[in-house]
Amino acid sequence: MISKNIARNPLRSFFPARKVSLAAALLPLMAGLTQAEPLQEVIVTAGFREMPVDTFPASLTVVGPDAIAGRAAQHLEEVLNLAPNVNFSSGASRGRYIQIRGIGERSQFVDPINPSVGLTVDDINFSGVGNAGTLFDVEQVEVLRGPQGTRFGAYGLAGMVNITSQAPTDTFEGLITGGAGNHGHRELGAVLSGPLTENVLGRLAVQRHSSDGFINNVYLDRDTGERDELTARGKLRWLVSDDLVVDSTLFYANVDNGFDHFSLDNNRKTLSDEPGRDLQESLALGLTATWTGAEAFTIKSTVALEDTRLEYSFDEDWTNTAICDGLACDSADWGFDWWYSSTDSYRRQRDGAQLDVRLVSSEEGRLFDAIDWVAGLYYYDKREKLRRDFFDWDLGAQSSMNSRYDTRQIALYGELSAPLGDKMTFTLGGRAEDFVGKYRDSRAIRARPDETLWGGEARLEYQFDESTLIYGLVSRGFKAGGVNGEALATAQKNNFDDSVIAFLSDRLEFETETAINYEIGFKGNYLDDRLQLRAAVFHMDRDDIQLRGWYNEGPLFVGYIDNGSSGRNRGVEVEAQLVVIPALELFVSAGYLDTKISDFVVEGDDGLIDKSGRDQAHAPNYQYNAGAHWTIIDNLRARVEVEGKDSFYFSDSHDAKSSTYNLVHASLTWQVDRMELRLWGRNLTDKDYATRGFYFANDPRDFFESEQAYVQLGDPRTYGLTVTYQF
Repeated sequence: MISKNIARNPLRSFFPARKVSLAAALLPLMAGLTQAEPLQEVIVTAGFREMPVDTFPASLTVVGPDAIAGRAAQHLEEVLNLAPNVNFSSGASRGRYIQIRGIGERSQFVDPINPSVGLTVDDINFSGVGNAGTLFDVEQVEVLRGPQGTRFGAYGLAGMVNITSQAPTDTFEGLITGGAGNHGHRELGAVLSGPLTENVLGRLAVQRHSSDGFINNVYLDRDTGERDELTARGKLRWLVSDDLVVDSTLFYANVDNGFDHFSLDNNRKTLSDEPGRDLQESLALGLTATWTGAEAFTIKSTVALEDTRLEYSFDEDWTNTAICDGLACDSADWGFDWWYSSTDSYRRQRDGAQLDVRLVSSEEGRLFDAIDWVAGLYYYDKREKLRRDFFDWDLGAQSSMNSRYDTRQIALYGELSAPLGDKMTFTLGGRAEDFVGKYRDSRAIRARPDETLWGGEARLEYQFDESTLIYGLVSRGFKAGGVNGEALATAQKNNFDDSVIAFLSDRLEFETETAINYEIGFKGNYLDDRLQLRAAVFHMDRDDIQLRGWYNEGPLFVGYIDNGSSGRNRGVEVEAQLVVIPALELFVSAGYLDTKISDFVVEGDDGLIDKSGRDQAHAPNYQYNAGAHWTIIDNLRARVEVEGKDSFYFSDSHDAKSSTYNLVHASLTWQVDRMELRLWGRNLTDKDYATRGFYFANDPRDFFESEQAYVQLGDPRTYGLTVTYQF
């Protein structure tokens, strides 16, 4: 017999039962949440003082060793998408050009560039030579977003990437690792670390990674775009006394990669007869002395020397001399060849020397017993030589040109931090930098940029409670101007119209760019440090924005840098990590970006074209990364993640765009005593996605009549097994 209550309202009995069952289902989850360990504290090293990431008052992402290993990442390009509003450009064997919040270079050919995004490896400046961003034995990668005018000066207009390798240990340890995968992936590495004497610690890490490449050269009937990357790093920590520690790093990278990534059919099947190379050999020495002998301050002094040899070459026509055989463009039908055949080679030699001396106040050295301070001197001297070998169509023979670009930067910087009550702190920092450059080349182009640049930051921090930090800041970054020597010479060589030559003559030099960033941010640790939240909202005004333009006539083209009057970059960045239960950690990051160009014109076939109001290049409106790290049993864990990115323009001068894409990555790790086996895969759905694009006519099969977008595709599905033995 049915009771009157149930008969009158059967839902009353249904929902309470569901509530009970739901509560019962959630009890283990809630119990696990209360038993879960807190997230590990991450220390940021890129600031003037080391501090936890949740108290660092700026927008940044820290990629640690677990994320690097989980992706089986060999190079910086394979972890950059973990950071919101960070993109990269290839046009080479690796994505070695970085954009942060829509700002950054996308290529380099003849003319020198001053990078918008700086790159340091163990405090050594590798800005502009991104193939040094290998990740073997790296402790963490810090991606700082927004102008870094106080900390990093002329190379920090958009932000900074700081790579820190593992430090020597006070006990003996080491590892041997090796692996194999598809596309001929091979890796072998070893690490030794420990005390050498009573007061000297050492660490040596060596790894070689190689693959057959992802390109099928149909004409040569072999794989191209191969990778062969060797990294060696030796570190010493000398405990001179209780007050003095000297850290030294000797770094060597030898990257010998192939470059054959552009196809007339926009796939991974190429037709070139002379595939190019992307080589970098770097040797660098860094010495950092930290002295704590004074009561009022600590002195940190860094001296670094860097020597780099680069070669970047490519088959300029992307084809071969038999491309028209049997087709409409066959020379038998025309009496002349429609195809052309040439190569372009750029060999650079770069030497750099830097000095950074910094005084950082201690608690006893605070001004008026309250104000923390920093004062520093920075010196950077760089000499860069170029030899370009190319086919001169006027002479009908191979030709060459040479250039040299020497720059010197001297900067004074400082920072003051004063408490405004128990919970609020006001910080004011600034940097004045004298930038001097000297450019000359074999075509009699001369330029001497010489200017005093300045940047800084004003920041207000409010510690709402022990778990929550709110900050607001205004920062100013800068980037030196430069010269377009190659653009004008190329236009004259190609016999472009007088109006084009006049247009480029007016742009022989371009002006310094500045950016002012307004930002409000939030950082919080909750649920007993099992939940981390970070968010930032920013608006950036760019003045004299430096943009790269292109002018095309069929297969002939010329690139140059010009100044638009202004630009706008604004957006939102969010990151979160949550330990749900002891065995399950979730993570997510997302960025929204809105950019605009003002008063920028390019030379087109029918005159000047105004690009004002358009989005900036390589600035997708959104991107994200989300995933989970799951400990299945004590010695078996899995990592699964998906990342996505909106479409973006390839260039500021044409309207060709990439497609939106989503990539899936995963790894499964099995720990057996001291041995670890990791099965990993990237881009598991084998999605085609573009990392670089150009727009011009380059196909003799249609008589060079159709200008179109040509894209470089990112890595296809890759997978492998890595075995590591620790001792």
